[in-house]
Amino acid sequence: MKKEEINIYVDADSCPVKQEVYRVAVRYRVNVILVSNSRMRLPDNLSARLIIVDGGLDAADDWIAEHATDRDIVVTADIPLASRCLKKEAKVIGPKGVPFTEEAIGDALATRELMNHLRDLGEIGGGPAPFEKRDRSRFLHKLDEVVQSMLREKPPAKKKN
Repeated sequence: MKKEEINIYVDADSCPVKQEVYRVAVRYRVNVILVSNSRMRLPDNLSARLIIVDGGLDAADDWIAEHATDRDIVVTADIPLASRCLKKEAKVIGPKGVPFTEEAIGDALATRELMNHLRDLGEIGGGPAPFEKRDRSRFLHKLDEVVQSMLREKPPAKKKN
C-alpha cells in the first residue's frame, strides 16, 4: 500500500461494523487492514489485509498505533488506542459512529478511568449500552463522510501508466 492511499485500520476482534467498513471501502476503493488476535474471513471484493498479532491484550492496539498516519482512519471502541492514533493525526471513529477528537479525548479518558474505578468499587455494574441498528447506520454515515472529506482534502496521487 502506498502512503498516499487512505487506509482504514480496524481493531477487528470485537468490531461489530466490519461489514459497513467493507461497504465504504469498496465504494471509495480504499484499503482495509483488519488487526486481530485470530484469523477471520476477508471479503473477496476489496483490497483488504488481515494482520494477526501475537501477544497480550494490547498487541493489536500497539500494531495499529505504530502504523496509523494522518492519511488513515482507525475504527475502534478502545479510548486509549483512539488517543494514541489521534496523536499521530489519524481520524478515529468508534463503532457507534461517534468520532474521537483531540478536543474530547481527554474527557473520554477521564470518564473511562472514573467508570473503571466505580466498577472496581462495586458502585456500578455492566458495560456500555447495547449496540443498536441506529448505531450501525450512524457509523456508516460517519465513515462515508470522513472518507469523502479525506479524498477532497488529499486526493490520492494519479497512477502513472
